[in-house]
Amino acid sequence: MSSELFSNRGYRALHGAGDLRYFRVTVGETDLSIGAKAVFEAEARAAALAARDEIYAEIDARPRFKSSLEPLSVHGTETPVAAAMLSAARAAGVGPMAAVAGAVAEHVGRALSALSDEVIVENGGDVFLFGRRERTVAIYAAESPLSDMLGVAVLPGDGMGVCTSSGTVGHSLSLGRADAAVVIARSCALADAAATRLGNLVSAPEDIESALELICGVKDVLGALVIIGDRMGAKGDVRLKLLKRKK
Repeated sequence: MSSELFSNRGYRALHGAGDLRYFRVTVGETDLSIGAKAVFEAEARAAALAARDEIYAEIDARPRFKSSLEPLSVHGTETPVAAAMLSAARAAGVGPMAAVAGAVAEHVGRALSALSDEVIVENGGDVFLFGRRERTVAIYAAESPLSDMLGVAVLPGDGMGVCTSSGTVGHSLSLGRADAAVVIARSCALADAAATRLGNLVSAPEDIESALELICGVKDVLGALVIIGDRMGAKGDVRLKLLKRKK
């Protein structure tokens, strides 16, 4: 969950997607790195603006949507982006803004998927992927010796979210001390919300196993990974790749 609306964590988490054209779109605090078969900056900006408008409309109608750290009920008149955030938050047991970066990334990615058969949208460390090629999302884990050494390999298909929360990196609110808490799900909003919950649960290495057990029990979460210091744990459908560090 961002301590500022749409706050960027300040790093990019993509690895090995040299077949795509990359471009950046910023709208207010939203800062997206996008890969597609061509540069669709105008279309991506329009989709990001639309997602933000939906979220701000929900905040205007229900201010607790922005501030709550607990799931909120669905009142039935939400816009699609707000509804996705509420659903993800309810599944993960967190507030709806815990899903904001993933929800925006997916909304933009879905819009671009009508124009490009391969799409990657990264929003502050939360990544939506669409396409048929295997992609690898690098894991940045602050001062951990495992940082930038590992990546998660995924086959995106019709859409996949790989989202990261951290208690030691960036502006995102985390109640734990994990250097990286990563969740893979077919909904990017769910991956984002679940990564926040996973990060909240890990304050020490001995928390890893129970936290992974809980998060991987959430419906539609495919797999999860935690790094804290020099310790790591993974559960579910997590395919790790050893990466070459840049010199």
